[in-house]
Amino acid sequence: MTGVTGAGPWPGTAALEAATTVVGDLVDTPSEVTGLPFAPVLPARGPWGDRTGAALALLEELPAELGPHGWKLADRPGGDLTRARALAREDLEALAVAAHGYAGPLVLPLLGPHTLAAEVYLARGDRVVSDPGALREVVASLAAGLAGRVADVRRVVPGAAVRVLLHEPMLAAVLAGVVPTFSGRDRLRRVPGPVAAEGLGAVADAARAAGAEAVVVHGGTAWAALPAVRASSADGAALAVAGIGERGWEEVAQLVEDGRAFWPEPPPQATSQCAGPDVVGQADAVTRPWRTVGLPVAGLRDLVLVAGAPDPAAAPDDARGALAGLVRAAGVVAERGDA
Repeated sequence: MTGVTGAGPWPGTAALEAATTVVGDLVDTPSEVTGLPFAPVLPARGPWGDRTGAALALLEELPAELGPHGWKLADRPGGDLTRARALAREDLEALAVAAHGYAGPLVLPLLGPHTLAAEVYLARGDRVVSDPGALREVVASLAAGLAGRVADVRRVVPGAAVRVLLHEPMLAAVLAGVVPTFSGRDRLRRVPGPVAAEGLGAVADAARAAGAEAVVVHGGTAWAALPAVRASSADGAALAVAGIGERGWEEVAQLVEDGRAFWPEPPPQATSQCAGPDVVGQADAVTRPWRTVGLPVAGLRDLVLVAGAPDPAAAPDDARGALAGLVRAAGVVAERGDA
């Protein structure tokens, strides 16, 4: 049946409160909707706890530190990495408490290797993605670290059917060769599609070998990331569907026809003082183009709707409201899948 999960980021700084809220709200969904609780990421804790810091905390034998312009690889572990790893342990402990006794799907969000390599700098040089050898090291290190994290989650939540949501919002830019250099005056050389697909596949294969049931790659807002996902061994793709247009939905159709999962991220619900949240409009953003490209209506039951990252100024109650609204929209999608 139609599912609902979240992208990962969540307001606030209290790991246990966030995990308890997310698990509780997504376990208690209507019968026609499957809630997929996810491990929250808390960017309000600073660069040590956002998606980049959380991914760097998992890297195997590849230390990093904060520099004047953000994270960069380092010669040896330091205080910044120690702090990021401490927050990662805190998140795991919070998830263990919040999901105690839970059995069912559990989504583990993580920044993907190409976006990580596009955001992090070499110890001495430009962004990691500028160096093919360094990119390969990041892929291998993240694959090993993710495998360990999947094993840890399965240990502390024995009933969890882990599904990894690998965030790659910069994958399309990496493939197109439009990532700016450090100076901003030039662009870094593109990563070939087969190389990117191989990297995604290496991470996905490692996660599944550690016990993950599926790995879904989130291409952000760019449908141009989908061919590389299809060429990899990933089990599916996620995409923010607002504005991807007919060409983007044609790529989605190819993905689905290949037998891969699709997790759409609908636009936020519009609201009005008279009518309240526009649940139907949010469902329409998925179901109308789905039908237009000729995909089977019954396939709507296989979708997992993804709640986007909350606004940085949002409060936990705002994020809860958006998640609850998406659950209602998923009920509309499920109903149309039965038509």
